[in-house]
Amino acid sequence: MKWIVLKRTIDYDGSQISSLWGYMEADLQEDSIIAFRGSCDVQIRHMIDLEDRKEGDSIYSTDMLHFVIEHFDSTDLKLIYTRQRLFASIVAETLLQRGIRTSRAGDDLFVQGKKLSISIASTSAVSQKIHFGMNVEHNVYGCLSDQGVPEKDMFSMMEEIASRYVEEVHDIEKDLRKSRPLSVI
Repeated sequence: MKWIVLKRTIDYDGSQISSLWGYMEADLQEDSIIAFRGSCDVQIRHMIDLEDRKEGDSIYSTDMLHFVIEHFDSTDLKLIYTRQRLFASIVAETLLQRGIRTSRAGDDLFVQGKKLSISIASTSAVSQKIHFGMNVEHNVYGCLSDQGVPEKDMFSMMEEIASRYVEEVHDIEKDLRKSRPLSVI
């Protein structure tokens, strides 16, 4: 698995959750996590969450840190939702190390009772995908700027989160290769 943090701004519109976006955007043909910064405006046609779609919810932010994850080893929806929650926990741990206390409910992070993040997971015929976004600036929801995260630290925080997720996945795969199967008695 590889990670990359893009230096250019990309505005997230929901199309980035499509299969093989990492290949088209950054020439990554393996499991990957691509981080970038930009606004977020997910239109109804790109909404994966049917509850949001039925409610006609708006998913909008002027400035977010985005993480798009793709795994090719399975198309199991339960597995990608588990990975999504693992990722949210890694983000929460990373923020706590920076002095920002969050709470997690499923795949969502909250800071001082305000929703800080958005996330969705889904599968296609070839891969599993996760999008996770965190508000940098927002006048209604929680945001990193209100928590005192300096502008100069945003890029390094994306690198740290992405690399920690990749390390966790590699560690899991290493453990899989050292455990013997249970025997039937």
